[in-house]
Amino acid sequence: MPGEITPAVGMPAQLEECMKPITNAVIGIAVAASLTLGAASAVRAQGKPTTTHVRPMSHPSNAKPSTPSNVAPKNSSDSFKGIAAKLGTTPDALQSAYEAAKQANPKLSRGQFVSANMVAHNLSSKNPAITTQAILSGLQSGKSMGQTLQGLGLSAKDAEDAERQARREAAEAQRTEMQKPTK
Repeated sequence: MPGEITPAVGMPAQLEECMKPITNAVIGIAVAASLTLGAASAVRAQGKPTTTHVRPMSHPSNAKPSTPSNVAPKNSSDSFKGIAAKLGTTPDALQSAYEAAKQANPKLSRGQFVSANMVAHNLSSKNPAITTQAILSGLQSGKSMGQTLQGLGLSAKDAEDAERQARREAAEAQRTEMQKPTK
């Protein structure tokens, strides 16, 4: 019944139901932030350099073409090097955050995770509701990236443009990282 008071907390039942998604989002953001900060602190405490260089590979003419199934990074966080540099974090921190997000949403792809981070990085200063966690929550609920962004206040065109820009910047970051010479 509207306006009914729940004895446990003294709030109207409608308000309690309304607060549940907000509470879940806040908890999710706190977990993601603590995982990211914890991983970054662990890397820094170990004294590891925050940037590493990858030497471009030369392929013999008879080499098998690279596909995701036959090429894997030596270290799972290596695949986040270019993106991490663009986002101002470490590959290990991104890898840890991806693994945590993947546990929460087993259907989450690496590409969706990277796009969520890039879109949030690009738009959060203009629209504080657009965070990585908010986007990942939308994806977890079964929405597409565009639907999630529209739910966070963007127009359909702005959402499409944001996704396109994120893909472009992620690809550029990966290309730049792959072209860096090794020391």
